[in-house]
Amino acid sequence: MRKMPLINVQIMEGRPPEKVTELIQNLTNTVQETLNAPRESIRVIVTEVPKTHWGIAGIPASER
Repeated sequence: MRKMPLINVQIMEGRPPEKVTELIQNLTNTVQETLNAPRESIRVIVTEVPKTHWGIAGIPASER
């Protein structure tokens, strides 16, 4: 049975799509190298959280 690594990342919204793509590529490379996992088995989920839903020190990031 093949194990499928799953990386789940939450980031604050607002980054350009090419930076999200670069993040996915870099995470995939790191997992492949670290776990010796085949690339085709690696999954990455990036969830962008609205700044209104991201709290820092009790204040929404949208208000900082």
